[in-house]
Amino acid sequence: AVPILRLYFNEAADHRAHLRLSLPSIILESDHGWETDIEVLVFLYWLAHAASYRVASQTFDIPKSSVHDIVHRVSQAIMGILRRVICLPTGDDLEAVGAGFAQLAGSPAFSRAVGAIDGCHIRIKPPTNYSHCYYNRKQFHSIQLQAITDHRGKFLDVFVGYPGSVHDARVLRNSPVYTGSLYPPPGKCILGDGGYPCLSAPICLITPYREPVQNPVQARFNSKHSRARNIVERAFGMLKTRWRSIFFKALEVSPAFVPEVVACCAVLHNLALLNGDIVEAEDEEDHDDGPPEPLNPQARVGEDVRDNLAAAVSAPNICVPALHEHDYL
Repeated sequence: AVPILRLYFNEAADHRAHLRLSLPSIILESDHGWETDIEVLVFLYWLAHAASYRVASQTFDIPKSSVHDIVHRVSQAIMGILRRVICLPTGDDLEAVGAGFAQLAGSPAFSRAVGAIDGCHIRIKPPTNYSHCYYNRKQFHSIQLQAITDHRGKFLDVFVGYPGSVHDARVLRNSPVYTGSLYPPPGKCILGDGGYPCLSAPICLITPYREPVQNPVQARFNSKHSRARNIVERAFGMLKTRWRSIFFKALEVSPAFVPEVVACCAVLHNLALLNGDIVEAEDEEDHDDGPPEPLNPQARVGEDVRDNLAAAVSAPNICVPALHEHDYL
């Protein structure tokens, strides 16, 4: 354990090689002294080394049972700050997100976009009795992470735990952000890939036109949409690059604990971005829209919203009114 502790207390050292985070990202506010710092180190080392209790036990020379207790204690502490670190923007912050998406897209029409949504699969060792439920179309067992990010790749909302066999659109329909119409606010939209339905209600979710497109207006819109929406794939890529051992092999923990581990990774991702600790994605999320799923009868299609946005993209000098100011009957 001594080399790891020396590394931690050496401010000039590169902590990311062993802990996947820089020192400012590691330090948490605490009134409990250095013991808490050591527990955080154990947890981060455990995350950075394939969630192996054995490896962390050997490195820190403490019993595996102690590593287990520390991991669950720190994980619960991180979950306790999740709603402060992963939260939906309002007011000036919301407008800044819209401006960021307009810049990503290269079109002021996309200032109405305030998030990008996508899902990714987390490899697991499935429960014996229900392994078929977790077998996804990419041919491995997984649970799903649905996330909405802002224009910088910061997570605004995460929803983790649905089995890998479930379609992205169904995961969306069962997520709180959809069932509670939590985001985006009226007049705004989020961007999704073609695996999602194009919706105006209960949330406004805008997807690209199906290929082959019918005209240059649709082609131009799809290009701008892709440039803006790609940030969520980059966020997943950064997450997977930082925590490679978590996202590129089946987690060595019970399936019930996996969602909490993944949520902790998302919180740490946001804290790292906040502290300027940014990793470049070695590989962005392997993007695959998947087959579309039939629309929920309660959902209202958003094709008119998309058509208005597409028209605004092709007429960039025209001021784009709020989405709710259009008539979508």
